[in-house]
Amino acid sequence: MLLLTDVKKSFTEPGGGRLPILDVPRFAVGEGEQLALVGQSGCGKTTLLHVISGITRPDSGQVQIGGRNIAQLPEAGRDQFRAQHIGYVFQTFNLLPGFSALENVLLGMSFGRERADRDRAKQLLERVGLGARLSHKPSMLSVGEQQRVSVARALANRPKLLLADEPTASVDSGHQKQIIDLIRDTCREQKVALVVVTHSPEVAGQFERVEHLEQLNRAVAKS
Repeated sequence: MLLLTDVKKSFTEPGGGRLPILDVPRFAVGEGEQLALVGQSGCGKTTLLHVISGITRPDSGQVQIGGRNIAQLPEAGRDQFRAQHIGYVFQTFNLLPGFSALENVLLGMSFGRERADRDRAKQLLERVGLGARLSHKPSMLSVGEQQRVSVARALANRPKLLLADEPTASVDSGHQKQIIDLIRDTCREQKVALVVVTHSPEVAGQFERVEHLEQLNRAVAKS
């Protein structure tokens, strides 16, 4: 379902040189598969998610999702593909403060293939335990509840792949398992492939498949 081949990405340093961030010969995820991608700060975890999602274009290589190489698409094409096929749970949630939980999910739907489905948005929020918080704005929700809204929004357009960037970083250790269980169970029900990026051994320990980015990314090994 997801296949990266010879993906490289670097950024320009202040002095004009190039700083290699990613050099991934191969990385694959099957349909409906779930895995944790572990790595310390600075090893390219977020950059890799940005490349997979099309937020960032790699310097070279292929990023195939469902057989489509999105690295060949222009920025507008990558944005459209992401809206239609990829869910993204951001570490900082990225919820709009002036919108209710329901409106945040509906807004996420508006970028997809179909018109916003109010019933589905409500069902997803109920699924993540927020049926009684539909009209609440982010400032009225706890950190854990805001994370739940971001999970519901990420699944709103029935994606093939969900990417979660440190989804437990903003919650206390007592709620980490709860958040991961929620994401995993919901993805399993929706038949969505899942890649969770984390530096937490406790979070990684909940997955049968665990990959270490330092082993996948040759740019880290060379640094």
